[in-house]
Amino acid sequence: MTRRVLQQLSHDARSIVLILAMPSVLLVVFRYVYDSQPQVFDRIGPQMIGLFPFIIMFLVTSVTMVRERTSGTLERLLTTPLARGELIGGYALAFAAAALVQASLTSAFALGVLGLDIELPWALLAFAVLGAVVGTALGLLASAFARTEFQAVQFMPLVIVPQILLCGLLIARDQMPDVLYGLSWALPMSYATDAFTELTTSDAFSGELLVDLLALVGFALAAVLGASLTLRRRSA
Repeated sequence: MTRRVLQQLSHDARSIVLILAMPSVLLVVFRYVYDSQPQVFDRIGPQMIGLFPFIIMFLVTSVTMVRERTSGTLERLLTTPLARGELIGGYALAFAAAALVQASLTSAFALGVLGLDIELPWALLAFAVLGAVVGTALGLLASAFARTEFQAVQFMPLVIVPQILLCGLLIARDQMPDVLYGLSWALPMSYATDAFTELTTSDAFSGELLVDLLALVGFALAAVLGASLTLRRRSA
């Protein structure tokens, strides 16, 4: 199943460009928006490495899964001995592999070309991959509730925008009202943002980073499990 999805992706040039190149392009735009204030990029650039792949993988995964359903591919696969968990797991592994390549290219581009200064580049890569994987997992889950590709895209304001507003990117989470601060703990991007913020000043892998890493892994596993449980056997 994983091999089939990867082969399918390899024949979709637009998806390849969107997955592999777009995060770096967006980083370039962000970098030169603050060209006169390079310290802003040094401070917020790492968070963008987590945010851009997260958004793109959510979009690509959710749309791809809905396309598979509306084309009848999922229905045909579910008539085979393949279990729902195995089916979703195959898609998750395929997109996780794509996320690994995406995050590696984005991190290398930010560090080598844009001059982002991080003491723990391997940790930056690990959290970039995790952010993209969480986006993939949430995309799999959201696709279960969409009947068309357009509906899948409509989930972006519901899933993505609240996380951007509450993850601590715009304002520190502890400065938010108590209700919003409490809600932010239930959002995976809060942990990703905390981790990337920590990486801008840390030269060692701290306990806080380990907590953030485990939280992101937990979110990804929970979303994949939810996607397998909500996978519909019929497209309509």
